[in-house]
Amino acid sequence: MKTLIALTIANLKGLTRDRAALFWTFFFPVMFVFLFGWIFGGSGDAKVAIGFVDQDNHSAASAGLQQAFQNVSLLTVQTGSLSDEQAAMQRGDIAAIVVVPEGLGAAAGSKTPTSIELYIDPSQGQTTQGIQQIADKVTGAANLELAGATAVIGVQDKTLQSTNISNVAYLVPSILAMALMQLGIFAAIPLVQQREKGILKRIGATPLARWKLVGSNVLTRLMISLVDAVVILGIGLAVFHVQIVGNLIEMTALVLLGAATFLSIGFMLASFLKTEEQAQGVVQVVQLPMMFLSGIFFSFDFLPGFLQTVARFLPLTYLGDAFRQVMVNGTQVAPLGVDVAILTGWLVVCLGIAARSFRWE
Repeated sequence: MKTLIALTIANLKGLTRDRAALFWTFFFPVMFVFLFGWIFGGSGDAKVAIGFVDQDNHSAASAGLQQAFQNVSLLTVQTGSLSDEQAAMQRGDIAAIVVVPEGLGAAAGSKTPTSIELYIDPSQGQTTQGIQQIADKVTGAANLELAGATAVIGVQDKTLQSTNISNVAYLVPSILAMALMQLGIFAAIPLVQQREKGILKRIGATPLARWKLVGSNVLTRLMISLVDAVVILGIGLAVFHVQIVGNLIEMTALVLLGAATFLSIGFMLASFLKTEEQAQGVVQVVQLPMMFLSGIFFSFDFLPGFLQTVARFLPLTYLGDAFRQVMVNGTQVAPLGVDVAILTGWLVVCLGIAARSFRWE
């Protein structure tokens, strides 16, 4: 175990001294996050559309609340039934729904505490916080008018996820998937380089167990993948206010699974390539179609039919889809279990090929 840890530390030190590796591992995906975040993040100054559902038969209290929301300059208010407004919110046409329940006017008249319902989308962090603040101020003003300092009308939050997520929320998990893909596939290049220079042959002649060398390489890449995830998701959360609505444990497991899957592809490629020049060319040929056909930069549904068929064979399609489902509950390419099964299948098959075909000299 001490040998494995020492080799892993040595690999990490080697990475920190390799400027090209640092660029492709960390700065390149971070640059993408900032670039696409600034392009697609929007200015935040446009009006926000919300739905207003009056179930209180247009009582004086409900009419007053509707007028109060309509008077907010940052909001555009549309009215309709609850089912229609829920459908509009799920399509992404509106950002929230205010529901005035039946009996609110009578309760307010008798100063009996009651609440309006506010449907919000937890994945739209900044917008949701703004709407919640507006709803609190509107009900606060209504309470002052009705009962002075007594809180008669409250706000009860309910969640409703939109399937039409924002561009930034779509891109942040996608760029994380791209970073893990590059981290794994580019592992082929140093392995081929070490074989070409005879380094692997000399190491193979030492008492060092080969599994420790391979294990240290895998452990190093998995550790870097976690750092990559923290950096990219941290920027998305802190700078572009992308909310992670899913389970962090599930997200961590997916990061490790994705990194291991693409690392196995990198090992498989290294098994058949003879020179560093070949490795650099083949790695580019493998990664570029994945980047542009897997739906990480735009919705999978925008691809022509025959390219969607191609994309369904690419592991990056399912890693990006799995990240979006766990992070922001975006539109699915496949159920999460299918995503995990396909990534695991790629991992097992590629690792088996690499174990059978890898050459040390």
